[in-house]
Amino acid sequence: MAIGIFIYREAGKAMDLFAKCMGLIKILLALFIAYTSSPPLAEAALRSVNPTQFSFTAVLTIVGGTVGGYITFSGAHRLLDARQTGIQNLGAVNKGALSAIGLASVMRLLLFIAALGVVSKGFTLDPDNPAASVFKLASGEIGYKIFGVVIWAAGISSVVGSAYTSISFIKSFHPLILKFNRAIIITFISVSCVIFILIGKPVKILLTVGAINGFILPIALGVMLVAAYRTKIIASYKQPLWLTLTGLAVVLTMVWMSYGTIVQMINGE
Repeated sequence: MAIGIFIYREAGKAMDLFAKCMGLIKILLALFIAYTSSPPLAEAALRSVNPTQFSFTAVLTIVGGTVGGYITFSGAHRLLDARQTGIQNLGAVNKGALSAIGLASVMRLLLFIAALGVVSKGFTLDPDNPAASVFKLASGEIGYKIFGVVIWAAGISSVVGSAYTSISFIKSFHPLILKFNRAIIITFISVSCVIFILIGKPVKILLTVGAINGFILPIALGVMLVAAYRTKIIASYKQPLWLTLTGLAVVLTMVWMSYGTIVQMINGE
């Protein structure tokens, strides 16, 4: 299906529509599981600001899996391809950024409270497939089937987005890459599929990549904050001071968490 989207001549429009549909499916199904698991919402709200235990690795993995790595750039690359550039399109850029991080955060919140509802009742998650066991323990066999739909929607939309973004990084390197852009993306998907079939271990890979993305995030954001003051890049755009200070706070926080994660890994925690 992912390859089919890029074979289609209007791949950009198809990709946008596909991403919206997959996002809606994931959120609605996760909302259903979160409801059926009956989580202790008051306790969750309290421990969000006053935790009894803090794990640098867990937080870094969640943040990295949400906005780390080149996830940060995928929406920007799509806006560039759609010619949504310049100060005149700043509203569209802001809308895209806010809606993307908002939807991603809602999805993670729903999955968290679903898992919380399950473990708070004394159930034990399957370490080989913890996410699937949350859905199954919350809603039985129906929940297990719903997990299949959710993970498929997440997986296929990630394949489309990551393949598109990976190649968009290099398509300006040579005219041939731009000319055969779709064919190269299809090849990228095919090769990645073969590698995944040979290596496997999806849970371990997801956790590892999430943590690595968390390490990359402060570097990427730091580079963008520097670029925001380079007139050669941004022309007449004026970066708001509050946005710079907030971004700097995120960079410092993520560097601190990265350091904490490394310490925990060394100590075997």
